[in-house]
Amino acid sequence: MKGFRLAAPGERLSILCLGAHSDDIEIGAGATILNLIARGVRLDVHWCVLSAPGERESEARASAAEFVSEAARSQIEAMTFRDGFFPEQGDEIKKWFESLKRRVEPDLILTHRGNDAHQDHRQVSRLTWNTFRDHLILEYEIPKWDGDLGRPNMYSPVSAGALQRKIDLLMSHFGSQRSKQWFDPEVFRGLARLRGMECRAPEKYAEAFVANKLTLW
Repeated sequence: MKGFRLAAPGERLSILCLGAHSDDIEIGAGATILNLIARGVRLDVHWCVLSAPGERESEARASAAEFVSEAARSQIEAMTFRDGFFPEQGDEIKKWFESLKRRVEPDLILTHRGNDAHQDHRQVSRLTWNTFRDHLILEYEIPKWDGDLGRPNMYSPVSAGALQRKIDLLMSHFGSQRSKQWFDPEVFRGLARLRGMECRAPEKYAEAFVANKLTLW
């Protein structure tokens, strides 16, 4: 199958990464980001976490800083919207999205899957599409006990090294999450292997996304 390349080595690519919680972006798209940087793409990353109160803010900032440490340019934002109550905070979160739109003009937006089982994830996805109406948006997936994994239609093959780096950074930075049954290296590696099998990834691993609308040239 002929692949669709976002950017060639040496080219600039501006990415807006949106996550409801402090580990979401890393879980859903961390290896893809690391892989793009390793390939020589000059990434300009704007990384936004909407709910990162207390200890989770320091975790979010430290993790994001390492994931984009070799990007050409990066900016990290951490907000304190109440975890689990995003639908009830719709007006305030919508205002934040509108202010974000005035500050960024990305080539690519990475956000949550629209039919994710978590209400905060769905709200971020809905407001992403509502706010950024003329952008390339890819929706990433988050494994969880709800068993809500769907059928993605876009795959990002990643190197074994990028995947291992993603897992190492997740486990080292998010001590607050390590007690959760689903937050486990085998879960992250297993999902990446499954998605890699589905797209015949050269190094066996991939992250998967939902692309609702694409323009091909």
